[in-house]
Amino acid sequence: MNFNLKKELPLLLIVAMPFVYLAYVWKNLPEKVPMHWNIHGEINRWGSKQELILIPILLPLLIYIIFLFVPLIDPKKQLGKMGRKYHSFKFIMTLFMSVLALFIIYIVKEQSFSNPNFIFISIGLLFAVVGNFLKTIRPNYFIGIRTPWTLENQNVWKDTHLMAGKLWFVGGLSIVFFSLVLDKTIASKIFLFITIAIVIIPILYSYFKFKKISDN
Repeated sequence: MNFNLKKELPLLLIVAMPFVYLAYVWKNLPEKVPMHWNIHGEINRWGSKQELILIPILLPLLIYIIFLFVPLIDPKKQLGKMGRKYHSFKFIMTLFMSVLALFIIYIVKEQSFSNPNFIFISIGLLFAVVGNFLKTIRPNYFIGIRTPWTLENQNVWKDTHLMAGKLWFVGGLSIVFFSLVLDKTIASKIFLFITIAIVIIPILYSYFKFKKISDN
C-alpha cells in the first residue's frame, strides 16, 4: 500500500477533530445524554455518553478508511486513475462527515437542536458537490450510479453520470434554498422527495438508456 503521509496528514487531522472535541467536553457531559431528535427538534431518545464514541468512529474515520482502501481492491483500477479528483472527493466526504460529527457532539453537549434545517442545508450542499464529481467518476464497482446497466456499458455509465451530476447539483441547491425559506416540517418533506428523486431517476435513466442502445 502506497501511503503518502504528507498527502494524507490533512485528512488525518480532519478525522481527529471530533475525537479531540469529544475528549475536551467529555468531563462536562452527564452520564445520560440525548441521542436522537425528532423533526421538531425534540429529544426522543437518551443514551449513555459512551455511545458518543461511535459518532467519530462511524462518520469521519470509517469513511476515510473506506476511501483509503477501496482503490486497492477495485478490480479495474479505475479509481486510482482519477488521481487528484479522487483525493479531492475523499477530502470533501471526510470533511463533511467530520463536521457532521462535531455538530452532533455539540448539540448533544448543549442538549438543544432548535433548527433541524441545518442538517438539510448541509446535506443539500453535499449533494451539489457530489453532483460536480459524478461526471468524473470512471466505471467501477464501488462509487457512483452502479446499476447492472451502467456496469455493462461504458456509454451508459458516462451518460447516466453526466445526467445524474446535473440532477444532484440542482437537487442539492434546491434543498438548500427550500430549507432556508420554509419551516422545518415542509422543508423535511421536500428534502425527502428530492433525495428519493435524485436516487431513483438515474437508476431508471440507466435502464432506459441501456435498453435503447440494446434495441439499436
